[in-house]
Amino acid sequence: MLHRQLAGISHWLGAALGAVPSQCAVCHAWPARRVCDACATRFAQPQPRCATCALPVPAGVARCGRCLTDPPPLDACLAAVDYGYPWAQALADFKFRADPGWAPSLATLLRSTPWVEPAVEAAYCLLPIPLSRERMKERGFNQAALLARALSPAKADAASLLRTRATEAQSGLPRKDRLRNLRGAFALEPARAARIAGRRVVLVDDVMTTGATLHAAARVLREAGAAHITAVVVARTDSP
Repeated sequence: MLHRQLAGISHWLGAALGAVPSQCAVCHAWPARRVCDACATRFAQPQPRCATCALPVPAGVARCGRCLTDPPPLDACLAAVDYGYPWAQALADFKFRADPGWAPSLATLLRSTPWVEPAVEAAYCLLPIPLSRERMKERGFNQAALLARALSPAKADAASLLRTRATEAQSGLPRKDRLRNLRGAFALEPARAARIAGRRVVLVDDVMTTGATLHAAARVLREAGAAHITAVVVARTDSP
């Protein structure tokens, strides 16, 4: 099983980036893809994760204790890797150093993650976590929207889930402040809200820390009648 999953990583990376020779961002091999096969295999090994928050759990455990006692508003949560070397640097380059070229590689990594592709295939739409107008102007692109588009161009929908106001940066805030910071920060575009009722949807983001952002967005979708909500992220930090 593990062998097939690791082989899948190499296959998807090859399919997405095989025609684009470059230097591996991890081992600096040349010519290679953004992440060469060897580094993808070494640094993206599948591991057991909680089904609803994606934190690592022992083999055979479906859900962590926190999710059992305080169920999140997500039906499923899937993460490709832990937030650490080399992915933390890749995500920083992608998001903060104006390198949207990382999107196809990271989306390929996501698609090779167990259960992500079935979730995408079953979904009515993929909803990227939106940025505020100010953040979008500063960055020039929404990294979550690029990931969603790379995962499924036909299903990516960056117009239905809206950011209603700018919020303080989440990094550095404790969980309770993150939750308060995001209260009322998301809404559905009124003309599109009815499409969500009774549908399976996938929320897409680059990094999940406490889950406050994804949970705030999921509650809006739940209120609109979404039948099933899966969150898909590239990297999961170890913060519960």
